[in-house]
Amino acid sequence: MVLHSLTLPADPLWIELSAIVLPTYLANTVLLVVGVGLSALVLGVTTAWLVTMCHLPGRRVLDWLLVLPLAFPTYLLAYASTDLFEYAGPVQSTLRRWFGAAAPGIEFRSLPGAIAVLTIALYPYVYLFARAGFLRGSATLLQVSRALGCGPWRSFFTVALPLARPAIVAGLALVLMETLAEFGAVQYFAVDTFTTGIYLTWFALGSPAGAMQLAAFLLAGVGGLLALERVARGGGRVADAGGGPLPRYPLGRLATAGALTICLLPVVLGFILPLGVFGRLAVEAGDARLGVDYLPLLRNSVVLGATAAGLIVLAAIALGYAMRIAKSRFVAALVRFSALGYAVPGSVLSVGVLAVIGAFDRGANALGLAAGLVAGGSIGALLYAYGVRFLAIALNAVESGLATVRPEFDAAARTLGIGPLRQMARIHLPLLRASLLTGALLVFVDVLKELPATLIVRPFNFDTLAVRAYQLASDERLSEAATPALTIVAAGLVPVIMTSLALGGRRR
Repeated sequence: MVLHSLTLPADPLWIELSAIVLPTYLANTVLLVVGVGLSALVLGVTTAWLVTMCHLPGRRVLDWLLVLPLAFPTYLLAYASTDLFEYAGPVQSTLRRWFGAAAPGIEFRSLPGAIAVLTIALYPYVYLFARAGFLRGSATLLQVSRALGCGPWRSFFTVALPLARPAIVAGLALVLMETLAEFGAVQYFAVDTFTTGIYLTWFALGSPAGAMQLAAFLLAGVGGLLALERVARGGGRVADAGGGPLPRYPLGRLATAGALTICLLPVVLGFILPLGVFGRLAVEAGDARLGVDYLPLLRNSVVLGATAAGLIVLAAIALGYAMRIAKSRFVAALVRFSALGYAVPGSVLSVGVLAVIGAFDRGANALGLAAGLVAGGSIGALLYAYGVRFLAIALNAVESGLATVRPEFDAAARTLGIGPLRQMARIHLPLLRASLLTGALLVFVDVLKELPATLIVRPFNFDTLAVRAYQLASDERLSEAATPALTIVAAGLVPVIMTSLALGGRRR
């Protein structure tokens, strides 16, 4: 539907938008994507290397602490961060008490503020995939590099980083697509991007065609980024050479203090402080039970998240394995094209899903198979929307995991007469355990936080925690929104910690 809009005659409003605001949308979007992408890449890879490959006190606790910011929706993190860093907030008030008139002013609701919030919210994608890549890395090669006199930095850049590159790129691709499709946080920070322009054009200016054409630019940008990465990779593959437990590097006192600061700072900014802000708001609102009244919403959110995660991971396994077996550029292009929905804003994607569901219902009615709505307004339609939206997450996890499975395993299995399905069940799935857990976790947590698709496609009288939190916050009832926000965080903590502990298990 989005790409079809490019074949339609140019909308008059689109012509006006392209001349007036398109340069601003383009500049802000590029700056946002580059800023968040580079910051999340550096922070995610650095923390993953420190936790995985270095001797740090409390390393096992840091394993799961670093993924906790995933539990916060970006728009809620934006609200909490602004409450802390705005002019009347505690940070700037403290600076004025300390330095008086010389205190630096912070304009937090700006493009740099949006980059900072999105970096803290999204770096766990890179961290999880990079950590999984380092865990799958070749201990033999790292031990050889140490025996040849390579220090930690040289081993990192020449051995570990190239081996983990497929996994890191998979996490970075999710960060870039999530940044391109972000709406709530950038709108709150008054940063005009393609996403806010799509919402304004569609819902405020009443031009679906113009909004679709703006969305097509998003798809083109994501497709270009993925194609550029594929060309840069040059068809290379990375396989795990095994070799037992990974060597860990000792750190001095000063280096240990610096490493702990680097690892704890994003946890404090992305989880502990926002949790404190919403906890204070919940207590001020007089609701100290924190979620007891939201059990039906919690049930709806958890059931939707678990069901969607299971179905989407199964689809990603089938698609990723099809690419491995077919070894066809056409099949690979089709599979990657199916994952571009992650870059489309949720509301635009939902309208397209409703158009497809509506056509299905009309066809069923015309054939006399049913009367009225069949799929529209159902849980199945909502799961379909989630599948289109979040397939890229699970597919990137599966693809990065398959890239490290040695091709000799497939050849040996074929020699023994084992067919593709038995190969997948007996060889690939056990080796992909960490990647599948990562993909399922990310899908589950993202479904818990998803707002536009749930708001538009959900059945009547069917609410989730994200919908209730948004409805209260949009009515300026932020204190009341604190309770569903905290319940979202609580619901996401268990799978986050369990998967992080599973990924940190002993290597086989």
